[in-house]
Amino acid sequence: MPTDPTTPTPGRSLVSRRAIVDVVRTATLGSYGVIGFAGGPIGRIAERLGLAPQGIDVRLAGGLAIDLDLLVAHNLPIAEVARQVDSAVRYAVRRALGREIDRLTIHVGGLRVAPYDVQLVLGGRPRDPHEVTTDDLAASGTDVA
Repeated sequence: MPTDPTTPTPGRSLVSRRAIVDVVRTATLGSYGVIGFAGGPIGRIAERLGLAPQGIDVRLAGGLAIDLDLLVAHNLPIAEVARQVDSAVRYAVRRALGREIDRLTIHVGGLRVAPYDVQLVLGGRPRDPHEVTTDDLAASGTDVA
């Protein structure tokens, strides 16, 4: 007798806290404006050693509660980045686990200059990628007047 994929199968499945952290980390780092987690260099070293990652706290007692400590790119609206992270994390957890997050708290632990903002910090203006300059014309072999 064929089984219907929409019919629940008796049994139980368990998801480790580490798996939930991995889902949350991937969704968070994939969000626009997030530079990383506010764990600092010690937190990154501890995470590589297999210890609990800094910047992500998952609690399962009394429902699924997630706390995030983020570093956000400089010159971006923090509230918009937080909304993006909220949406991405809730979607990823819903899709991976089939359940909702009971509480999601996002702390912005600091602002960092993203690699693409270095020119802004140094006082230059951002270059339009479609702008043609005399250097571009000279490099193309076109005569520049």
